[in-house]
Amino acid sequence: MPATILDGTKIAQEIRVEIAAEVRDLAAEGLRPGLAVVLVGHNPASEIYVRGKVKACEEIGISSEKLDPPESVTTAELLSLVEHLNRRDDIDGILVQLPLPPQVDAKKVLLTVDPAKDVDGFHPMNVGFLSTQRPGLVPCTPAGVMEILKRSNIPIVGREAVVVGRSDIVGKPAAMLLLNANATVTVCHSRTHDLPTVCRRADILIAAIGRAGMITREFVKQGATVVDVGMNTITDPREFQRFFAGNAKREEAFRKKGSTLIGDVHPEVADIAGAITPVPGGVGPLTIAMLMFNTVKAAKMRRGSNVREPSRR
Repeated sequence: MPATILDGTKIAQEIRVEIAAEVRDLAAEGLRPGLAVVLVGHNPASEIYVRGKVKACEEIGISSEKLDPPESVTTAELLSLVEHLNRRDDIDGILVQLPLPPQVDAKKVLLTVDPAKDVDGFHPMNVGFLSTQRPGLVPCTPAGVMEILKRSNIPIVGREAVVVGRSDIVGKPAAMLLLNANATVTVCHSRTHDLPTVCRRADILIAAIGRAGMITREFVKQGATVVDVGMNTITDPREFQRFFAGNAKREEAFRKKGSTLIGDVHPEVADIAGAITPVPGGVGPLTIAMLMFNTVKAAKMRRGSNVREPSRR
């Protein structure tokens, strides 16, 4: 039996509706959450991401502001901009879109963001809050992964979870969130011996490695839940055939566009997994939804209001 598809677009929409209701409640109290997005230069992929974030703010009722320093910006200039945003009371969330140009010290810039406004959840203080289960801002993509699991009624407590990838942005915080939810967690990486065998232990397998279709059927236990965080673009027709041969709908779209998206999980895994997230339409939509959630959460935490976690269905 083919895997159940975990519809991230639908779940993200549920969360957006809940956040919009929160924003209306805050508006009745005279408060409108505000998000500032800093986009340096003209990276096409970054511009698409930022447009999506600004549009989501408009739909939900969050005030958004886009600042676009030139590609030639220095570290000192960017630090000055971030410090200005830190001081502004109408800005609750600050997001510095990565990557930054090579002349900019990205770590220094991210460290300068006020942890109370760090809606990406990257600041070491928020990382520490997550690891010690204190209230803070959690990275958006791992938080979205947890929403998919919980709202899809995937059991987590006592289950074996394997995270493939140890990035500070996804892998490590995802492992910490699963651990906090009482899963037994293994984190794998490029030096892990016999990776397929380790992955086959997983009741919940999180793929976050950035390699197209690397997780094949030999990595997956029958009936496991597979969450694909990867987002890779394929333009080579031979590579396309390796993953999507016989998929007429995909083939037609590939011919028209010259590219297609694939996650870190091979499409064949859908034949043996119990549940799986698609790419696109899986984790991606949750990332922006949780950014909106974090912006409202930051607005409420900064003002001492009670923070309502997303409801579970």
